[in-house]
Amino acid sequence: MSTTLETPIASIETNRRRVGALKSLGVVSVGDALTYYPFRVTEPVPLRALHEAKIGEKMAFAASVREVRVFPMARRGFRLIATVDDAQFARSRRVAGSLASLVFFSYRKSYVDWVQRRLHQGALLVIAGEPSVYNDRLQFTHPDMLTVNPADMQFGMQSDMQPSAESGEWDDGFGSGSTRDPLPSNLRFDAETVREALTRVCRPRPVYHANSRISSEHIHESILKYMDALRGDEYMAAQQPTAVDSSQTGEFGLPNVDRAMQAEALAAAVPDIVPEHLRTAEGLMHRAEAFMAMHDPVNTKDFAAALHTLRYEEALVCQTALVKSRDASRKAAASACSETALLDDFVASLPFELTAGQRQVIADISADMSRDYPMQRLLQGEVGSGKTVVAVAAMMQAVGSGRQAVLVAPTQVLAEQHYESISRMVRGMGGAARTSERGESGERSTHNQVVDGGAQVTMETPDEPLEGDIPVLLLTGGMKLAVRRRVLAMAASGTPCIVVATHAAFSKTFQAPNLALAVIDEQHRFGVEQRESLNAKADKAPHLLVMTATPIPRTAAMTWFGDLDISWLTELPGGRKPIRTFVVPEVDAHTMANMFALIRSRIDAGERAYVVCPRIDADSAENDASSEEDSGRPFDELYDLGEDDDRRAQRPPLHSVAEITERLSGLPQFAGIRFATLTGRDDDETKTQVMADFAAGTTPILVATTVIEVGVDVAQASCIVIFDADRYGLSQLHQLRGRVGRGGTNSWAFLISRAEAGSDAAQRLEVIRGSLDGAEIAQADLEFRGAGDVLGDAQSGGRSSLKLLRVVKDVRIIEHARAAAEALVAADPDLLAEVQLAGAVLDFTRGNETFLTSN
Repeated sequence: MSTTLETPIASIETNRRRVGALKSLGVVSVGDALTYYPFRVTEPVPLRALHEAKIGEKMAFAASVREVRVFPMARRGFRLIATVDDAQFARSRRVAGSLASLVFFSYRKSYVDWVQRRLHQGALLVIAGEPSVYNDRLQFTHPDMLTVNPADMQFGMQSDMQPSAESGEWDDGFGSGSTRDPLPSNLRFDAETVREALTRVCRPRPVYHANSRISSEHIHESILKYMDALRGDEYMAAQQPTAVDSSQTGEFGLPNVDRAMQAEALAAAVPDIVPEHLRTAEGLMHRAEAFMAMHDPVNTKDFAAALHTLRYEEALVCQTALVKSRDASRKAAASACSETALLDDFVASLPFELTAGQRQVIADISADMSRDYPMQRLLQGEVGSGKTVVAVAAMMQAVGSGRQAVLVAPTQVLAEQHYESISRMVRGMGGAARTSERGESGERSTHNQVVDGGAQVTMETPDEPLEGDIPVLLLTGGMKLAVRRRVLAMAASGTPCIVVATHAAFSKTFQAPNLALAVIDEQHRFGVEQRESLNAKADKAPHLLVMTATPIPRTAAMTWFGDLDISWLTELPGGRKPIRTFVVPEVDAHTMANMFALIRSRIDAGERAYVVCPRIDADSAENDASSEEDSGRPFDELYDLGEDDDRRAQRPPLHSVAEITERLSGLPQFAGIRFATLTGRDDDETKTQVMADFAAGTTPILVATTVIEVGVDVAQASCIVIFDADRYGLSQLHQLRGRVGRGGTNSWAFLISRAEAGSDAAQRLEVIRGSLDGAEIAQADLEFRGAGDVLGDAQSGGRSSLKLLRVVKDVRIIEHARAAAEALVAADPDLLAEVQLAGAVLDFTRGNETFLTSN
């Protein structure tokens, strides 16, 4: 059976453990393997013995392990030191042998144990790294290394490695006279011979993100194996070893490989996605050639060309999907909402002046809603820029046209806040109608409190009902069944109204046959399937307005929201004072104490303080985002920092809500102060009560996860402390900072960091410290990223299919791809002449629904 990109690796790979290890990386098929790209490629490395080492210049050599020691570090973590001897390798280069230390640090014992197993006494290694000097001995810190099977040296296979003036080859020196102990039969080696290992480390070599189950080298080995399988049995048969003369050999005496023949054989199984005329015009490689240059590069120039080719391919697929999505949405029918009298009354009733930006956006939305095809608009604005007022104005136009509108919020806390604010605005017009619950006592209660059997949903109106009363309904998953049924019945009746809902709006029980407008707040928290389910609520597709306070640069918006019209609110309402932002090293006890003293003084003045931690407790995962509300991930989980995975293992554990609450409650600065905690694990009733107590000042300090990132609005909050701030992205820090300063008072944001001075993490925090401009911060946020989703995995529901495209640095590629996509779709809307591109677009759409806001 021939191998294709869809072939499961389990049908090729005989090593079951490797199949499982690759699956843990998301590699299940041959296509997955070929698109599991390296995050960097090494430069060609010169061969040098330790005696020839040049401090700070990378080198490669072969050595044996003399001893291995593991030491616990002073505070926590471990240090592993292996002493290696290159005497035999050095002899082949006619220099004296020497000793060196290989040093590894990690907070994870499992990682140290894994390294120790590879570096057992007597192990034969090929090592590549930059030497330094410590205690008068050469030292290599976290070097790249390959373990070599010593069997060929033990059983007389060293004869072909003797020094030869003609060939220039060297004697590895590890001959059959070795007295090593027999090796365990279950050991696996990265290479069978020293020659093979040196060839691999000296050539430009791709480096992959790995884990303790599989090394980068084994990933590389597997991908090369699968590419050979794609080339077919006929090609492989022609490559069987035959006698070759010296003219047919290349570096290290290995047979030269016909790369053109390899590419041709691979191209038969890997069709190109980019149309040929575009590939020629852009000077791109064939997809098969690009895969070869990525995973088996001859030089760094070819690797760079392959990277450019595959980035263009990703951009073309993404932009074609967005163009098709935009065109499809404009063919759907929608209810034209042309009546603006209620909208005008609403704007006139506001107790404040709208900014010029708000007026312009309201006008644009009004014009969109007057058309008979669905509006598709993204509204982006700074935290507190007045997006809610704009959304309510749009909903007034829908209701004024005799239609229904729904606003969907990602959390119950945010839904309740929207419900209260919209109700106040409607009351300000003189005609408010609200759902409420009344028991036998007649007392009004909130929807999620205990209600007796006499509970009713009534309209709260003045004694003399005003004409044009506007029902404002709240629909959440935590409502009592009787109340929920009454809200659902009112919506199902088609009565013009405003519904504020959580995910309950996507349920089959919610029907709004007269729905004309859907407003999605914090749109990245919802999948496209959920948003599309709103289309089934009415006979016609509703107009769609999606809102976000997450800053998105225009280049990123063009990439992921290219099927939407985009509006920006850049002005902030008057009366806001700038937030003072400070970066505080956690080890600086004096500054930390002053910070806590300042927070206490603000609490004594009647204000509130947030404390944010990335984890819930010590037992939770480092990114405890199992709840959809705790979707904030550490920066280093989302960003490709171009570092090896063993460096990731060295990071200190993240702080937790439980730990920080205990620490702060024991400080003298907070004597007599009550603390509250809030995480995604809390139920809706608890969250509501916690926020009510915080707003009232009963518990003036709230220790929380990033569940407070959006929608929490407490005017008295003036201070926010963010622990492990160096582990978050800039846009998320900007969002969290926006929780304070909403009441017109002075406000402070303290970013607690364990980053080393001058590190990338420290530079990121300097950006957030020095700017309050969301667009500027978002641009810097993306410039720090190597690749990946502009909004993070939490917003895409998983790893992005855009694995290489960079939305800032690759803006020209994106622009070219956009123009090409529009021309292709205009000439061939169904892409019937470009079958491979059409299939890639379909796969992209299925796997990346959150990048597309319409189908």
